Amino acid sequence: MPRKPGTPKTGGRVKGTPNKATVEVKELAREYAPQVLREMARLATQAESESARVAAGNAILDRAYGKPSQAITGEDGEAIKAAITIVTGVPRHDRD
Repeated sequence: MPRKPGTPKTGGRVKGTPNKATVEVKELAREYAPQVLREMARLATQAESESARVAAGNAILDRAYGKPSQAITGEDGEAIKAAITIVTGVPRHDRD
């Protein structure tokens, strides 16, 4: 049963506590991360397939700088600001 708006959250993990179910998998993945990153760098510079080079380069850049943000635009190419209000119910206030 969903809780009523304004009532405090009860139960679940305390904020900031790691998920015990995924800790082991993440530790194993981190062991391979340096080797995988070296392989992605090799593919980005030496792979015969151009699509493989692009995919490896994108993966490296995403991990180094984060994925780029994407603007939501309408048919006229203008940014859609009302969509945020419709989905979240919270009006957006631009700072410009």
